[in-house]
Amino acid sequence: MSSKQQLLNPIRQQEPTPSLTLSRRPRRNRQSAAIRALVRETTLHPCDLVNPLFIVDGCDEEQPIASMPDVSRKSIDRTLQEVEDLYSLGIRAVVIFTKISSDLKDNTGSEALRPNNLMQQAIRTLKKEFPEMCIMTDIALDPFTDHGHDGIVDPEGKILNDKTLEALAEMSLRAAEAGIDIVAPSDMMDGRVAYIRHVLDTNGFTDVGILSYTAKYASAMYGPFRDALGSSLSFGDKKTYQMDPANAREALIEAALDEAEGADFLLVKPALHYLDILARIRQITHLPLAAYHVSGEYAMVMAAAEKGWLDADDVLMETTTAIKRAGADLVFTYAAKRLAKLIYTS
Repeated sequence: MSSKQQLLNPIRQQEPTPSLTLSRRPRRNRQSAAIRALVRETTLHPCDLVNPLFIVDGCDEEQPIASMPDVSRKSIDRTLQEVEDLYSLGIRAVVIFTKISSDLKDNTGSEALRPNNLMQQAIRTLKKEFPEMCIMTDIALDPFTDHGHDGIVDPEGKILNDKTLEALAEMSLRAAEAGIDIVAPSDMMDGRVAYIRHVLDTNGFTDVGILSYTAKYASAMYGPFRDALGSSLSFGDKKTYQMDPANAREALIEAALDEAEGADFLLVKPALHYLDILARIRQITHLPLAAYHVSGEYAMVMAAAEKGWLDADDVLMETTTAIKRAGADLVFTYAAKRLAKLIYTS
């Protein structure tokens, strides 16, 4: 065809594109939001989330934590409002951490065992005001010791396993007396699940559950959390009791032991760095499995978002979905309230 003819006939008959014979086209199941929702394999709901609470003494207190944007330490009265907000969003579980003044700390963490301490006051008040909320509390000595370790230390600096079990069991008993639903030992001492279960049962608290930090790794991701509780180490590290990040089979040993000792839930910490551990444990147990999206993992997202490098909402949703996809039934996260709002609007 000449150039003149092309100008006179701008629309030319196109040869039809040959049709490919494809028996499967996965994109058919992605073509609309409605279809994507129908075939979604992993879903989030607010009741999948556990919101950590940092509690301080006093009245009308709120102390922002610089290394954890949007997270604050609050007095019990302010915590009540926070829990009301969480409940209204469909979140049904919280876990309590208490920050005490340094003058109350000592080598043995005795404040953790004192009757009517801050932890027990918080449990008692929250259960009275929100009886249908599941209240958990951390069971470990590090927020109460002057050295920041999770156990009792001898003069040579050794963490005493069996002596620590006595303190953890008494701490659990005090929480049970205050009305706790679930105790969550995070110390990684050998045999603590069995010891705590025995003490609770012999004192009539057979209904109190145990959520064991089954595979708590000696991670570099806990810094902001230690800022929040003022529990930085005064010497050494936690590698003699927390797990080596290089190990996976060891986590299966810990999971089997905790289940045999009477744990009601198992937990992996951190979460995102250890999705393979979650998946492996999921294959060997039918117990509910939790994961803790820890302070460092949260802080990295929030810091990058403040720089404008990523969208915090999108990353937090993707991250939490990945944790569930790997096998977690519930997720401990500082973004619980934010995620619940996103779930309702998505």
